[in-house]
Amino acid sequence: MKLLALDTSGDACSAALYLDGAIEQRLELAPRGHAQLILPMMQSLLASAGIALGALDAIAFGRGPGSFTGVRIAVAVAQGVAFGAGRPTVPVSTLAALAQGALRRSGRRRVLAALDARMGEVYWGAYEVDADAVMRCVGAESVAPPGAVQIPPGDGWYGVGPGWAAHRETLAQRIGSRLQGVCAPALCEARDLAPIAAAELAAGRAVAAELARPVYLRERVTYPAARVGTPI
Repeated sequence: MKLLALDTSGDACSAALYLDGAIEQRLELAPRGHAQLILPMMQSLLASAGIALGALDAIAFGRGPGSFTGVRIAVAVAQGVAFGAGRPTVPVSTLAALAQGALRRSGRRRVLAALDARMGEVYWGAYEVDADAVMRCVGAESVAPPGAVQIPPGDGWYGVGPGWAAHRETLAQRIGSRLQGVCAPALCEARDLAPIAAAELAAGRAVAAELARPVYLRERVTYPAARVGTPI
């Protein structure tokens, strides 16, 4: 399976090429440079591997939650590239990718991923690893005050993501002794979208480029859906 994954949902801009389980990534911390960086990153990966866009099975992208502008960039770029190459897209939760990163770095199997949603809230999701070494959501992703997030049963939970940096004390109190540790500096990376996207594609959950949509979670702050050719 051959996938190109991209993420521009936060401070990091990243692209990754997935070739039958092997992953190569380009990443740069540039919160305001995503629109300029992401296409050259993708082109560099393809050129390095000697692969044309048309040889890919799909284009994966971080569909949110995250920065509203950043998520829109990812959707618009994925749509444009996939539409031009005649490939499907695979939307991947940025919270799930954060959890996948914790599994990759330290083998954490139960992860509570949090992003700072501003307005005194966090984007939140709980994940457990499945038999295919892919993080799966337990319950539903949500946006909520840190003192009201839903905690699934069981012990050994590990916190990841910038939401922990902003609200660590409140979240830790909410979870209590079931919290095993925290890695607040963790960022969403395209290389962690890739294995999730591969599993989604194998399960038949890709979508046509024109149907790719962002997921913001916060309903009261909405933007029109990105479309091919829409200015960013």
